[in-house]
Amino acid sequence: MIENQIINKAIDFIFSHIDEQLSVDSIAGFCGYSKFYLSRLFKAETGESIYGFIKRTKIEQSAWRLKVEQGRSITEISGEYGYSASNYATLFRDYFEKTPAEFRRKIVEESVAHPFYHGVENKLESFEECCEKISVEYLPDYFVLYERRKGNYHNLEDDWCEFMEHYKDFVTPKTIFIERTINDPAITNPDECLYEVCMTVDKNDKRLEVQKTAAAGITSKAGTLTVPNTMILEGGKFAVYHYKGYPQMIYGAIQSFFCSWLTQTGNKVDNRSGFDIYRKMDDETLYMELDICIPIV
Repeated sequence: MIENQIINKAIDFIFSHIDEQLSVDSIAGFCGYSKFYLSRLFKAETGESIYGFIKRTKIEQSAWRLKVEQGRSITEISGEYGYSASNYATLFRDYFEKTPAEFRRKIVEESVAHPFYHGVENKLESFEECCEKISVEYLPDYFVLYERRKGNYHNLEDDWCEFMEHYKDFVTPKTIFIERTINDPAITNPDECLYEVCMTVDKNDKRLEVQKTAAAGITSKAGTLTVPNTMILEGGKFAVYHYKGYPQMIYGAIQSFFCSWLTQTGNKVDNRSGFDIYRKMDDETLYMELDICIPIV
């Protein structure tokens, strides 16, 4: 778990400025620490250098855009992340061992062939099947308490159990549970995916204010909770896939959303975060109803 509030603040800044020319100096300045201190802390907390994290995030996010925005040119997409055409081709080939064009031609097939996929072999849902489950909606902002983790999505069940135990006192009948999976495991090494388990909380809750004033990583005065991280998940226009089923089939549904629906509608995604909202969960059968929300322009 990435607990340190300084590092989470740095990661949030990187995500919100990923289409700009980021530097360690600018990130350190935003966080209020020297670049040397922040660099050491970032490496210790994430296992990556700040520069390495930025480079990986940019190239992987641009690759995801190549996957879901098939109607846009490689030059246009790479340019949004600050790459020249020739520089992008070289960096992309070094990272993925194929050119952007080769990646785009093969990514749907490789997504279906991924070990996470448990559906009918080599078959995604059709565009028509997706349309029956997807609606375009305007969602509100969500103020959430969260834990950020780096690892394999297969660990999500255990992560949720731990999260719920940590913050059970914040749960009310109005609480909404949200999951933000940053990376597509068909693109990112599955063991290096970044994700957050979240729950909505009242931003005026005095318990949060008391804990926010504590030093990062220090337990609360009660000694039962570490200092929680909070953030706003930005709302707006989203395409929402209304999933009903079991956990092992979610990956296939998401890839159908990406490869069958997004690619054919021509919708452009933006830099807001996508997230999943839990609507129903049966602890015994594991049947769930989940809204998979992807921001679109």
